[in-house]
Amino acid sequence: MKKIIYFIVGMLLLTSCEDFLDSSNKTKKDSSNFPQTEADVSQLLTGIYAILGRPEPLGSLFFVSELMSDDRLGGGGPDDKSCKAIDQFKKSSEDMFNNPWRAMYFGVYRSNYLLANLDNVVWNSEESKNKILGETHFLRAYFYFDLARMFGEVPMVLEPEPVNIPKTPANQLYAQIASDLKNAIEMLPSVKFQDIDRAKDLGRVTKWAAEALMARVFLFYTGYYRTEALPLADGGQVTKAEVTDWIVDCVENSGHDLLPDFRNLWAYSYVQDYKYTADNNLSWAGDGSVETVFSIKYSALSNDWNSPQQKSNQICLYSGFREQNFTKTFPFGQGWGMGTVNPKIYNDWDPNDVRRGASVLDVRNTDEVADFDFGGGNQQDNTCYFQKKYIPINVWTDETKTKVYNFSHELYGMEGTDYQRDNIQDLILIRFSDVLLMAAELGAPNAQQYLDRVRSRAGLGSVPATLENIKAERRFELAFEGIRYYDLLRWHDEDQITANQTGIVTYNRRGMANAETTNIAFRPETGGFLPIPQTQIDLSGGVLTQNAGWEGSDNYLN
Repeated sequence: MKKIIYFIVGMLLLTSCEDFLDSSNKTKKDSSNFPQTEADVSQLLTGIYAILGRPEPLGSLFFVSELMSDDRLGGGGPDDKSCKAIDQFKKSSEDMFNNPWRAMYFGVYRSNYLLANLDNVVWNSEESKNKILGETHFLRAYFYFDLARMFGEVPMVLEPEPVNIPKTPANQLYAQIASDLKNAIEMLPSVKFQDIDRAKDLGRVTKWAAEALMARVFLFYTGYYRTEALPLADGGQVTKAEVTDWIVDCVENSGHDLLPDFRNLWAYSYVQDYKYTADNNLSWAGDGSVETVFSIKYSALSNDWNSPQQKSNQICLYSGFREQNFTKTFPFGQGWGMGTVNPKIYNDWDPNDVRRGASVLDVRNTDEVADFDFGGGNQQDNTCYFQKKYIPINVWTDETKTKVYNFSHELYGMEGTDYQRDNIQDLILIRFSDVLLMAAELGAPNAQQYLDRVRSRAGLGSVPATLENIKAERRFELAFEGIRYYDLLRWHDEDQITANQTGIVTYNRRGMANAETTNIAFRPETGGFLPIPQTQIDLSGGVLTQNAGWEGSDNYLN
């Protein structure tokens, strides 16, 4: 019987050899003789990490979940249909999510390949072997968790072999995710953040990241599927008590901590000519700060289009201003104008909370933006509010202050400018404040102290560590960080997506003189999941079936 490799779109085994088994002797390097050394395995592991930045923004869980949340709108220009379709829970094409599907399964395949081809490897030490295996188990769990949150039940493949199988039930899928993370926690060394070899291991998976991701997986699975525990592949389970112990270990022993000033987390605090930065005596902590538990890193050294990996932080690009005079919007730079901010979150935000001004800018405020052109690029869904955490950041090119370029050119000595590739700050996937709030939500012994730590930094007083207060804290602390949508799903608070996006006032190119009203409704028949790409269904010969709520073509964005 012919095997259809639907999950890798038929060409994965071929392209994988080119992508990450690359060497000067391609014709002789294959699974029979590679890997043989720890250096070979490290090369394979680097290839797995490279997949983290591969999905383009409108296919990344981070940005897609932002657009589906109640905090942001589609935005973009008149021709940007995909961002509006995502925002409105519709389709722009039958294959609109083929890119992330393929990318995540590339990551799964590479993880499977590494784990399946270790028999002939000569290791430098048992410690280094466990570290590499721990990182690999984490990364496979990460890819499957993204797939499971985006698409629900998906085929689970644990060997680097072609197969054609139907969707794996959620309990089995999450059992494997939990097992991989348990392996990672047990294999990875307990090296404090301050003791990490930053030249070699900065940006790599740590035991603390594995403990934090386990908590995130546990909270989503048990919440969304209404269960008490997280299953394991061997028939066992991960209990709430175990997850709580792990997340408390991360809090107490990782060396990670909150930065004293929330605002120094974000790249705008680097720009001393920005009034907000100067007035508040801010100083950017930089990439890989003590608060970053896990992130996707980018490099100025290989920032080009000749690779399927995204070498720059495209989330920033997609969130930047459309066609403005960027000396007048200084320090905020150019992009596609997607993900405009729902005024509801700004209006609900306590004005005394330092995070409001640190996270959201109002283009009508001349202290933030000297002059905003409402007609620039025919910006859609313009609410006047944009998020500040991930947006292109400019500096003056010289003392005349007549021209700007991305701050990466000043910071990293990059040559040549291309606003589409210049944003290379980290995309933070797990922050220590999230760890504290997950620990509080799980009912850790110091839950009240953990919640108070997050609120105190924001200039707010103590409130009881109830679930409702923790929900509210997560909304504001983690706004615009790819967290909100899946929090709402796991809490079964999807009704807020519709309630908070009813009667949103937006403005078109004529600005404040011409207001429109936007309404967006969550579609419960989808369960919150995305449509499986039709290409994958076709390649499977119908073994793979479409997700509920996405059958037919009536969901296309007109």
